[in-house]
Amino acid sequence: MTQPAVRAEDVTWTDQSCPVARTLDLIGDRWSLLIVRDAMDGARAFTDFQQRTGIARNILTDRLRRLVDRGILDRQTAPSGRRQLYTLTPAGRDLFTVVVALRQWGERHAFAPGETHSVLVDEHGVPLPQLQPTDRDGNPAEVGTTSVRKTD
Repeated sequence: MTQPAVRAEDVTWTDQSCPVARTLDLIGDRWSLLIVRDAMDGARAFTDFQQRTGIARNILTDRLRRLVDRGILDRQTAPSGRRQLYTLTPAGRDLFTVVVALRQWGERHAFAPGETHSVLVDEHGVPLPQLQPTDRDGNPAEVGTTSVRKTD
């Protein structure tokens, strides 16, 4: 078994055996995911996150602390010594697929047809293809073709 990539000493688990519940216990509130999104888009300083999200200072302070404590973000003092800079840890970078899945779901379901919204593109300026889970043979996996079971 691999070591957990995040630190969760202070977390009370909603459902001990469910990876979805544990993930939400670690980073599941709106502000935390928006901070992770913005870190993926290049935000580094407290003011970057505050300007991009509009989050209140006290809530931002709390969420940044939690994300650092739980191993999602790293915090370092800027060379000037005047402010803290935040970067994604490997565990934080691993949330990229989650953020892309939320974005793509939102593109399909949170906008009226023709309504303007942002689009995630690759380095060539081409929108990313829709994420699609697949089974071991490469066939699409869906709600009706999967089930959950406990590991030993």
